[in-house]
Amino acid sequence: MSVQPGWHVDPAEPTTRRWWDGEGWIGAPIPVDVTPPDGPPPPEPEPTAEPPAPTSPAAGNPTTAGQPSTPPWTPTAPGTPPDVPAAPGPGTPWTGQPGAGQPGQPGAGQPGGHGVGQPGGPPPGWPYPTWPGRPPEPRPHGVPLAGYGVRLLARLIDFGIVLLLNAVVNGWFVWRYFEETAPYLREAVRRAMAGDSSREGLPAIGEQAGGLQIAILVIATALWFAYEVPTMASGGQTLGKRLLRIRAVPLDADQPLGFGRATRRWSTMGMPTLLWFCCGLGLLLQFVDAVSALFDHPLRQALHDKRAQTVVVQVPRADDPDTPTDRADPDPPGDTP
Repeated sequence: MSVQPGWHVDPAEPTTRRWWDGEGWIGAPIPVDVTPPDGPPPPEPEPTAEPPAPTSPAAGNPTTAGQPSTPPWTPTAPGTPPDVPAAPGPGTPWTGQPGAGQPGQPGAGQPGGHGVGQPGGPPPGWPYPTWPGRPPEPRPHGVPLAGYGVRLLARLIDFGIVLLLNAVVNGWFVWRYFEETAPYLREAVRRAMAGDSSREGLPAIGEQAGGLQIAILVIATALWFAYEVPTMASGGQTLGKRLLRIRAVPLDADQPLGFGRATRRWSTMGMPTLLWFCCGLGLLLQFVDAVSALFDHPLRQALHDKRAQTVVVQVPRADDPDTPTDRADPDPPGDTP
């Protein structure tokens, strides 16, 4: 399907209109809010090529008198059409080569811009050219990003350590909470197995159950904070991250997170622990935070990473040839900010 000649919005510069003659853009652009004239723009005068000024042989010019010098350009025979490929089909991005003089490319060595009288973009209504194929993955501070699997495994190791700490510190409170709720739970389970759905006559839950539940969640949150924040602030690694050779670094520089940034990063996923007793709301928030990295591209940031402006990268080995030689440079060549 060909686009009819006329004044159209230039896809390369949506604030202007240009005349599309059916094969390419011609004439100078006009502002999009200006009423275009009837018909195509007047033809522009062709630039005249001035011959180079002759120099004398004494000035070092190898050309001798009476011998014509080779012209710096090769004239084209009148009426020779330019080499313009056929337009792509509807819905296909224009992927012309720079310097070929075709729609979508402004000219040799000028990607992104266009000049008067040159093809300055794809036909009206066509998508503007984008990165051909899949763009390369970013390497913050010269090192690759950590994969999803290794990040999950490191988090599971950390959860296991925090669980052991809770078994030691929080064990008595958990046992007391079970003692307060056990009569109610046993009778409710017995009636459910017998097909009795009534709730009348069930033993009352102990008065201390509510306070014990809050104490358990506060202690669990405090243990998680004490385990993760200091180590992340100093080196960007918990024990799980250290074992899996990954660490969290700020986006702006390859340096320690610091206590404030490490606290912001942890609080997004750690503080919802206090809401576990609210019908599992805290667990839901933590699940959303955990899986959010799967849908973030290209830096794979979870919600806690976005809040603290951090990324999780692989720790290069000393014998890795891709290891940056200057770790003090916060922005080595080839970095993705």
